Amino acid sequence: MADALDNAARAKLDAITEKYQAERVKRLRADATGQYRDFSGIFEDFDRDPYADSNFTRETVTTETEVAIIGAGIGGLMAAAKLAQRGITDVRIIDKAGDFGGTWYWNRYPGAACDIESYIYMPMLEETGYIPTEKYAKAPEIFTHCQRIAEKFDLYPKALFQTLVQEVRWQDDGGRWEVSTNRGDKIYAKFLIIAGGILHKAKLPGIPGVESYQGKSFHSSRWDYSYTGGSPSERMDKLADKRVAILGTGATSVQIIPRLAETVEQLYVLQRTPSTVGERANRPTDPEWAQSLQPGWQTERIENFTRIVAGQPAGEDMVNDGFSKIFGNNPNALAISTDEERLLDLEAMEKVRARIESIVTDPVTAEALKPWYNQMCKRPCFHDEYLPAFNRPNVKLLDTSGQQGVERITENGVVVDGVEYPVDCIIYGSGFETGTSYKSKLGIDIYGRDGVEMTEAWVDGPATLHGMLARGFPNLMIFDQLQGGIAINFAHLMTELANHASWLIAHCLEQGIAEIEPNAEAQEAWFHTLIGRLGAQAMFFAQCTPGYFNGEGNMNVTPATMRMVPYFGPLMDFVQILRDWRADGTLAGVDVNHSTTGDTK
Repeated sequence: MADALDNAARAKLDAITEKYQAERVKRLRADATGQYRDFSGIFEDFDRDPYADSNFTRETVTTETEVAIIGAGIGGLMAAAKLAQRGITDVRIIDKAGDFGGTWYWNRYPGAACDIESYIYMPMLEETGYIPTEKYAKAPEIFTHCQRIAEKFDLYPKALFQTLVQEVRWQDDGGRWEVSTNRGDKIYAKFLIIAGGILHKAKLPGIPGVESYQGKSFHSSRWDYSYTGGSPSERMDKLADKRVAILGTGATSVQIIPRLAETVEQLYVLQRTPSTVGERANRPTDPEWAQSLQPGWQTERIENFTRIVAGQPAGEDMVNDGFSKIFGNNPNALAISTDEERLLDLEAMEKVRARIESIVTDPVTAEALKPWYNQMCKRPCFHDEYLPAFNRPNVKLLDTSGQQGVERITENGVVVDGVEYPVDCIIYGSGFETGTSYKSKLGIDIYGRDGVEMTEAWVDGPATLHGMLARGFPNLMIFDQLQGGIAINFAHLMTELANHASWLIAHCLEQGIAEIEPNAEAQEAWFHTLIGRLGAQAMFFAQCTPGYFNGEGNMNVTPATMRMVPYFGPLMDFVQILRDWRADGTLAGVDVNHSTTGDTK
């Protein structure tokens, strides 16, 4: 392929590759993900729920159940709904939030919306008879839909909200999980599903002096409307005389910044690495299209999108959005390895950068907003109001030139490039923990057979079958990307995991199986399957600018961290592996126990 390039194309490709690497090196940090810190003990109300009744109380619950589900977001919600469809209704759902919804319960910041088409993101549209009002639904509509699913399957009586799980422990003598909570509850469950969310625990950057700031501050997932005024759909009227700094220019901040820009006296946008921001082109749902839909339309549309964004043949592009166009243009956009693919990516990114120049009037600001990396090194953003916001006189971009970042935070504001900018409020749009242990993300100690904690059992790295079942932790089912599938449409992945877990639980109950856990050979075989799918995609991310896709550029790969890889193949391939395993019906690679006496076969 190199010989097919003319001199001009070769020179252009070499120059852009050098530019990308220079920008990447600027942002590399020795501490990688260690640059973020847990400030929950420093900021007293950092993780406080601003949407729930702080005076809520209830009676302590001690009960036995078939299935306990930790997490009431889309993963836990779908698990409970799929179980209900199979006639399994003896479940308990536990979440620290005040309602169902997960991401859509917590993220109520102004401008919050899904970046995936609502017709394929919002699950169970056919089952609930609901059609979203627009192509990209806003957060309140998605939250309401989560409640709609919960009501349809009568899940509210089974939920324990505003409840924090503190420990889960397998009882060897009783063959069940004991779930202990901060409200003194004891839930004894035959099966346990942990669906704590892929992006769950808010993180804060470890900027020097962050504890000293005397003004108002909060994370985007804990938006304080009592301070800002307004609501997700109303202007934040209390910010008219406020100077506000927002830290981060990722997907969350891209949505927030236009809403802040139209209300605050002065907005400082603190940027380390710019996002790619393409056209969103949202529009209301066409009633005639909605009426034309035939049974099975949503699954067909979901799988069409999933195949397209994996570079697989799918026929017509049913969704036709920014994501599908990226992969329609360059099917290998997530694993670029040839000069032809690099040129396709370069052309796409040149369009992104040209769009910035055409919209942002100040050339210095426009240049700073240009992303210099391959298109899928970071999750692309799509928004029609973000870039125009920088043309407002009250909005100033403070680009921190990559690695340098924000120098420090003082009692009065933020310091960038030696200059202090006094502000009344700092908003952290700094994202969520990824690639950390369940104990870190969820705050849960998980104890399996013989009281062995998962952290200890996995000291040499995780060991699972399909990313869901783990030896030494009977009847535990994990919903995560760790050694499992990865997806652009997270809701599709969660639905498939719910299909798998609900089938497995139903199968065990029908067959009188008391305990299941994978054998060591099956776990090792699965790991080799994962390693076999690394290939070009792993190399691609290793060369990317730091971000949560590649552990903030962490190059210290150990045998233990190697075992944290996901299934890098197409999601539909992973789904087919699960479907084939279920169709086989033999529970291949799994030890089963038909009693609680410890005898397995």
